[in-house]
Amino acid sequence: MATGFQNITLRLPTELLKRVKRLAVERETSVSALLVEALANTDAGERAYEAARRRALVDLRHPRDLGTQGRITWTRDELHER
Repeated sequence: MATGFQNITLRLPTELLKRVKRLAVERETSVSALLVEALANTDAGERAYEAARRRALVDLRHPRDLGTQGRITWTRDELHER
């Protein structure tokens, strides 16, 4: 996380701000710390999603060898035999 901080102005609906302040008191922290945590979690989730997306695209371009040499040796009926 960056060592520097910068202030911003944020407009929140009054009722939401009341609930967030109450939550901050319950957690013995500040509204600012709650928002930093929430935004950091959102950012981490987005980064993880993008990394997974890139890995999936690589896998699609370079499929794994399943040992079949590209040949299908079974029929649908064999797979769904009852």
